Amino acid sequence: MHAQEIREIVKAVLDEERERHGQLVDDAVLKAVASILTSFGIEDEEKKEIRADFVHLRKWRKSVEAAQGLTFRVVLTMLVTGFAGAVWLGVKTMLGK
Repeated sequence: MHAQEIREIVKAVLDEERERHGQLVDDAVLKAVASILTSFGIEDEEKKEIRADFVHLRKWRKSVEAAQGLTFRVVLTMLVTGFAGAVWLGVKTMLGK
């Protein structure tokens, strides 16, 4: 056996071991998450409903953010309009004297 062949064999064994270890970790994480969700009363069969709930929450959050932005613009417009009206009345009063 040459040194290159030994390296290839060792690399193949290590790659296989890493893949197997990764699968074990994935399985453990999946079981832990499923257990946590079950403890909160969320069953595995309700995935579609949970997804729909999250979609609804995202839409609601985005609409609230849009309303906040619109409210800011409306208040700013009212302030600028009020200030411009006050300046106009001041100028009109000054010119009227």
